[in-house]
Amino acid sequence: MTRTLHALLLTCAGSTALASGSAAQAQANSDAPAELRQLREDVQQLKGEIESLKAQKDSEQPSGVSLYGYGEINYSRLRNDPASATATVRRGVVGFAYRFSERTRFVSELELENAVVSKDDEGEIEWEQFYIEQDLAKATSAKLGLFLMPVGYLNEVHEPTRYFGVTRNLVETAIIPTTWRELGVGLHGTTEAGVRWDAGVVTGFDLTKWDPTSAEGKDSPLGSIHQEGQLAKAASLAGYGALNYNGIPGLNVGGSYYYGRAGQKQPDFAAPDATIDLTEIHARWQPGRWDLSALGAAGRFRNVAALNATFAGQPTPVPDRFGGWYAQAAYRLWQSGDYSLFPFARYERLNTARSYSGLPAGLAPDIEPDTRVATVGASFYLHPQVVLKLDVQRYFNDRSLDCVNAGVGFHF
Repeated sequence: MTRTLHALLLTCAGSTALASGSAAQAQANSDAPAELRQLREDVQQLKGEIESLKAQKDSEQPSGVSLYGYGEINYSRLRNDPASATATVRRGVVGFAYRFSERTRFVSELELENAVVSKDDEGEIEWEQFYIEQDLAKATSAKLGLFLMPVGYLNEVHEPTRYFGVTRNLVETAIIPTTWRELGVGLHGTTEAGVRWDAGVVTGFDLTKWDPTSAEGKDSPLGSIHQEGQLAKAASLAGYGALNYNGIPGLNVGGSYYYGRAGQKQPDFAAPDATIDLTEIHARWQPGRWDLSALGAAGRFRNVAALNATFAGQPTPVPDRFGGWYAQAAYRLWQSGDYSLFPFARYERLNTARSYSGLPAGLAPDIEPDTRVATVGASFYLHPQVVLKLDVQRYFNDRSLDCVNAGVGFHF
């Protein structure tokens, strides 16, 4: 009897459980559409959150715009003339670039010299660079617009933190007219052997701008007739080429050549076939704490005799030849963190007018001796991008030009 009752209870319990399971399954079946709707809503909400996170991530990525620049403030005083002391915001440059894609870029630099620009001031404002650059291959690019010529060391890389001395050296100012830029098309690239090459076709110089009554031509023959992309005469173009070897760490050896017509096919101009060429070589070696460099440049005006005949008796005719060179040594004497101290010495020798043609005897200016200058000083870096400078310059040909210079420079 007991066994029978127990079996009956088990049967009833099983029946109850089965009934309960059947009821639960029925309830689940009835709730399925609601759960499916909820699942769809959850998926949609998740997709929205993902899209929001993607948008936030994209907004945090750097844009195609980049900002950069440099500046320098200089003080200078002739050693024997305290009243000659001057101080100026020598240069302030702001550059901005825009990357349209991985292969296409816009590059520019806007420069303001000597703090103020007006008709009564000595300040200038100009586009130093303004061009489009396109990658053609893995190691080859092209640029179109106003760009710096790949000549010497300072013309392309002239931030005050990157050269020694308060002012730029004379050879790369008077012989190479740093900063020398032209409108045109250029190609550049690198090879696996560590060679960088540059070549292009650009606007040239305008010899019709030569002023035989001014000292500008004697200060810098090419600097006095460059066009800077301002309504540049382009009847006659010019070409350039440059090579630089950087295959050994710490060593750079290179050179460049420029050739172009300068008469610009102007009617009734006395030198329609005048040409200009400039050859330059350079080397830099940075073993350990040392920084050693040298550069030489030589230029020629050709077919200017007829033009000089019209300048007879004037103080500044067009020279046939001009050139110069320098050698420099710097040493990292001390470094601690971002701070570092580099004493340096530089010797330069140059002449902006070594010969003339087309002038009758007695009417040609005397050929002046080479300018010889020694510069000794130091650069103290507060940071690799901020430098304090001090130097003394001695002019062996004219001691009245001896001067003391101080300055601060930076780049970002």
